[in-house]
Amino acid sequence: MHLKALTLRGFKSFASATTLRFEPGITCVVGPNGSGKSNVVDALSWVMGEQGAKSLRGGKMEDVIFAGTTGRPPLGRAEVSLTIDNSDGALPIDYAEVTLTRIMFRGGSSEYQINGDTCRLLDFQDLLSDSGIGREMHVIVGQGQLDSVLHADPMGRRAFIEEAAGVLKHRKRKEKALRKLDAMQANLARVQDLADELRRQLKPLGGRPPSPAAPSSSRPTCATPGSASSPTTSSASGRH
Repeated sequence: MHLKALTLRGFKSFASATTLRFEPGITCVVGPNGSGKSNVVDALSWVMGEQGAKSLRGGKMEDVIFAGTTGRPPLGRAEVSLTIDNSDGALPIDYAEVTLTRIMFRGGSSEYQINGDTCRLLDFQDLLSDSGIGREMHVIVGQGQLDSVLHADPMGRRAFIEEAAGVLKHRKRKEKALRKLDAMQANLARVQDLADELRRQLKPLGGRPPSPAAPSSSRPTCATPGSASSPTTSSASGRH
């Protein structure tokens, strides 16, 4: 697996669509100060799901959108597409070539796409973390990060090693599962509170005497034909 191409449109200093093609091996980007070399690295980090504006050398995330120059107006969106050769199946997806696209609008909304199909940021992170090239897998070492690794305390080194070894995705899944369990526990506590309140309200109703029976009718009951008190039957017997 290797990176095949990186396309930038409206990202930082790349106002026009610019495509960088990579071949297997080492690729060097050389240029004078201010030519946008660091913006290429920022684009790689951003398209892989980076959410911190400071990590991209900006004050807010909208700063990645081309801000305009004296001869060119600012743009309303930034788009970066990263094409990965997946012929060896390193990414858990049934495509020999995978293109990840991230779009940011000046209003603050974002879109994520995998091979042109809209997806979620979580889908991005799961796909990349399974291959070990996620945004927090230390595949990109920026300025000053190497010094922080060398001077980290034992707990910091442990965190670096776990992230580089791919433990990060499992820890995130564990944290997500724990959050769901906490939410379920809170819902159960709420249900228990409601049940206790209903029992408290129903308790006085359980000691109330039963309602009196309906009074019987005062109308006389008519004698049915054939009974012993029937006058018709008595007169008939006397004649016989």
